[in-house]
Amino acid sequence: MIILMDKEATSEQIHAVMEMITARGLRALSLPGSDHVAIGIASAIAPDVRPDLFNSLKAMPGVGHVVHVSRPYKLASREFHAASSIVRVRTVEIGGDACVLIAGPCAVENRDQIFRTAEAVKRAGAKLLRGGAFKPRTSPYSFQGLHQEGLELLREAGERFEIATVTEVIDPHDVDTVKQYVDMLQIGARNMQNFPLLIAAGKSGHPVLLKRGPSATLDEFLFAAEYILAQENDNVVLCERGVHPLDRTYTRNTLDLNAVPVLKDISHLPVIVDPSHGIGFARYVPAVSRAAIAAGADGLIVEVHPDPQKALSDGQQSLTPEQFETLVVSLRCVAQAIGREIA
Repeated sequence: MIILMDKEATSEQIHAVMEMITARGLRALSLPGSDHVAIGIASAIAPDVRPDLFNSLKAMPGVGHVVHVSRPYKLASREFHAASSIVRVRTVEIGGDACVLIAGPCAVENRDQIFRTAEAVKRAGAKLLRGGAFKPRTSPYSFQGLHQEGLELLREAGERFEIATVTEVIDPHDVDTVKQYVDMLQIGARNMQNFPLLIAAGKSGHPVLLKRGPSATLDEFLFAAEYILAQENDNVVLCERGVHPLDRTYTRNTLDLNAVPVLKDISHLPVIVDPSHGIGFARYVPAVSRAAIAAGADGLIVEVHPDPQKALSDGQQSLTPEQFETLVVSLRCVAQAIGREIA
C-alpha cells in the first residue's frame, strides 16, 4: 500500500500518517522518486485489516491518494521505488548509464593466478575482480576453495591493482568475516533461497550480488532480494545466470535473457548477467555477452583464468585474458549502439 500525500501536506500530517502505520505494527517507509511525499507500507497486511486501514488512511488530513500495490514483494518493486537504483561498490556505480564488467577466476587458486588475472582484467576494463574463496561443489571431492587464504589473496590482489572485489559467501556465520576482505558479497544460485544467509547478508550493510537459482521464477528471485532489502540494505544487484536447460549436450544452462528487460521493468534494482555460467562453454561466452548488453543488462560477470586448461574449477567456461580483452572491445561497440557505454 502506498500513501500519496497532498503537495500542501504539513510535516505534522506526514508524521501522523507514519505514526498511525507503525502503531498498527507495520513498517512505514518514505519513498523516493515522486513530486509528492509518498509513504509505503513495507509489511504484509492481513486481508481483514486492509479495508479498514485503507479507509482510515484515506480520511487522514493531508492524504491525497491511497494506492494498493499489486506486486507481492514491496521493496524490490518499481511500484514502491519508481527510480532505478544505483548500487555503489567503492567508487564503482552499478545501474547507471555505464555497463560494469566484473571478471576473474571461478576460484582463487594461488597468488600468481589471482595476481595475473587481476592485472589483466583491470587493464582490459573490468571494474571488479571476482574470485571464489569458498566453492560449493556438487562433488565433495572437487576443489572447495582456499577459504581464509583465498580471502587474503583476493584482498591482496584488489589492493595491489586498485580494483574492487567480490566473492561468494555460503554460510550465514561467515558473513561478518568475509565482508572484512571484499567490497561486495555474492550469494550464489544454490543459496538463492537460503533465507538465513540472505538475512545475514542484508544485516551486513555490504553490497550484495544475488544470483538467480536455476529453477527460480522471477517472483521467487525478487522475493529473495526482498529478504535482503527488508534488513534496510538497499545495495542489491540481481544476476541472471541461466536456468535448467532442456538439453545439456551443448550448453550448461539456458541463459534467460528475457529476464533482463522484464526485471528492469518490474524492479528498480540493477540487473547484470553471468554469460559464463549461462552457457558454460568459453567459445560461446562472447556472443551471449554481447546479447546481454543489447538486452539492457547493467553489466556482466565473466570468468577469466590465465590458463583455463589448468583451472581447478570451471575451466571450460573461462576466457583467457586475451579473449577477455577482445570481448571488451566488441562490448563497447554494442553498448554504444544502444546509447550506453562500458564503464
